Amino acid sequence: MTGSSELAQGSVVETIVSRSSTKKFADTPLGRDQIEILLTAAVRAPDHGQLGPWRFRVLEGSSRGILGDAMRASLLEKTPDADADVQQREASKAFRSPVLIVISAMPQPHPKVPEVEQLVAVGAAIQNLWIAAHSMGLGAAWKTGSHAYSATVKQALGLATEEQIIGFLHLGVPLSKAAVRPAELTGKVRWL
Repeated sequence: MTGSSELAQGSVVETIVSRSSTKKFADTPLGRDQIEILLTAAVRAPDHGQLGPWRFRVLEGSSRGILGDAMRASLLEKTPDADADVQQREASKAFRSPVLIVISAMPQPHPKVPEVEQLVAVGAAIQNLWIAAHSMGLGAAWKTGSHAYSATVKQALGLATEEQIIGFLHLGVPLSKAAVRPAELTGKVRWL
């Protein structure tokens, strides 16, 4: 493949290889139409068996407090003596961006589509959403951490018992982004 400097300006490949995580977001809210475009791009991910294993919970404005409060509660379950500053820092993670989409997988028993394929489909949906956001001039940051596996967080968000959080995707207008990391293929590709 040619180097990224040889890619056509505005091409899909250029959009993919120029993507990076957003570190800081502006407080600018996104329109519902923008979010729906991103979610539409997400659900166009490959989906063996057309099972639609993805679920999206969109948190904006004060609804981000639902997740923030659950993160604080989850922290206190693990660290009951956490001081007020640590608790506040934990709760504030839900407010890093104006829109936070909690993306989960709802795997279904299927004779031809194992659970791992359904989980990977949800990962592909997140990547589609991220690339679509980048192409629209928006920033994204995919987070997980211990809260993705917390029963307290899952319950606060209304997830079913068998539902698995795959990511917390922060979205918004980027103020600063991480450097684009090199696309290193050495030792990762074997031509047969």
